[in-house]
Amino acid sequence: MRGSIYPRGKWFWCAYYRNGKLTREACKDKHGANTADAKTSEKFLQARIDALTTEKGGGPAFVTRAASKLTVGELADALKADYELRSKNSVQNLSHIARMKADFGDYLAVAITPEKVDAYIERRLAANDRPASINRTTQLLSQAFGLAVRRGTLAKAPFVRHLSEAGNARQGFLGEKEVEAVIAHLPADLRDFTRFAFLTGWRKGEIASLTWADLDGATIRLRGEHSKNGESRVVPLAGELTKLMDRRKKARRMDSPFIFHRDGAAVAEFRKSWASATKKAGCAGALFHDLRRSAARRMLRANVAQAVAMKITGHKTASMFQRYAIVAESDLAQALEQTQAYKETARVAVMR
Repeated sequence: MRGSIYPRGKWFWCAYYRNGKLTREACKDKHGANTADAKTSEKFLQARIDALTTEKGGGPAFVTRAASKLTVGELADALKADYELRSKNSVQNLSHIARMKADFGDYLAVAITPEKVDAYIERRLAANDRPASINRTTQLLSQAFGLAVRRGTLAKAPFVRHLSEAGNARQGFLGEKEVEAVIAHLPADLRDFTRFAFLTGWRKGEIASLTWADLDGATIRLRGEHSKNGESRVVPLAGELTKLMDRRKKARRMDSPFIFHRDGAAVAEFRKSWASATKKAGCAGALFHDLRRSAARRMLRANVAQAVAMKITGHKTASMFQRYAIVAESDLAQALEQTQAYKETARVAVMR
């Protein structure tokens, strides 16, 4: 027997090694109660050793008493702390962790099986959630388990299915007139917030995180912990952004640190207001994230160098940026009209 039992207070305890790490726990009788009987304690220890042997042989993973009580909510909290330690605690990442905790937090970690994860995915798909959105939640679930395994808290992690996101790239964007139409129907405290998104291509959470401490003269600095890619970036105030920031200064509240705020608080979720405004503006179904695509497309059309545009929007790879450089049907029609005009001009020139 690779372990030992010993008295501690009123009960017997046992000690054994698992993966080279010494583990100690109170011995239990067949009813799960602490025991003061030496023979019962030896049987308990032997059962632990047998379970370890089975695990090494490819059988069911050994589960310690502490691991058997661990909830997914606790795993989510540990993952959140890990993100904060690594400065990856962006608003968006924390939002996804919160969703994962809300959906799985009450489950015991050892009760999560591939079948239960698949059932969760099927429910989300039935609710018409996009694969990419579902993947964000399940990926964090997998990361939470992976962190627990690396730390020795759990023996293994369940298989978590990843849905294909092929063809997931949206083709939506908004022109300047459409954006202004939407803004006209938004609450006043969301209008500059929306304009800033259209001008810079920044994400909703990144804009919401901006405080007056991030304004450095004629430059706005986004801190790395609030950026999705974990990298800080700057945007100089020029043109429309200068006018926008002048309005924000006039609307500044001394009891709030945020540049964009709603009654002093950081801008949070506003799906209902957005859906209502887009419907009234005649572009129902448009997403706030479409402003990011629109900004990228607008910059390219203005002949801004792609490398410079990527610095502004925060895209790390050219391939991701190009996904947002959408060609609209109107662009195609304009190209055909230009081609036809060229042919007419060439024909007239030949006739002369």
